[in-house]
Amino acid sequence: MNRINKFIQQPAALVVLTLMLLTVGHLWSRDTVFDGVGLVQLAQEHIGTPYEYGGSSPNGFDCSGLTSYVYKSGGYKLPRSASDQYAKMIPVVQPHPGDLVFFKTAGDKVSHVGIYTGDFQFIHAPSSGKKVRYDDIRSKYWKRSYAGARTIFNYKVQ
Repeated sequence: MNRINKFIQQPAALVVLTLMLLTVGHLWSRDTVFDGVGLVQLAQEHIGTPYEYGGSSPNGFDCSGLTSYVYKSGGYKLPRSASDQYAKMIPVVQPHPGDLVFFKTAGDKVSHVGIYTGDFQFIHAPSSGKKVRYDDIRSKYWKRSYAGARTIFNYKVQ
């Protein structure tokens, strides 16, 4: 009987240990994919980071550098420029947290992007001399230049 117990206990312990290691490995994996709310939380970590033209790191961001960095941190790959992000993503009428909002701030082409957080707010890297911050999409400037929202998520597109 003692031999049978050892025969059963050793493989069972090995299975439990393997499952524990796999679970811990998954929790800390860089391959974790975030939902929209998770992307907003990642973006919030960069509030106050200085604007840097061409910047795409926590040392400094431009608008599309911020969005591509946050999405990459969340497990997604985006094109680098605001106009390419706009062209490659799925249009939505009503953005959800984590979706991107786009603006035509310089002529007829999309030239600015931010991460929608809900309640008409978005996080973005505004321009030279400023820092990553929240703004209201309904403000006169942003409302006038709004080009639309885009998503990568698989919810019903309106």
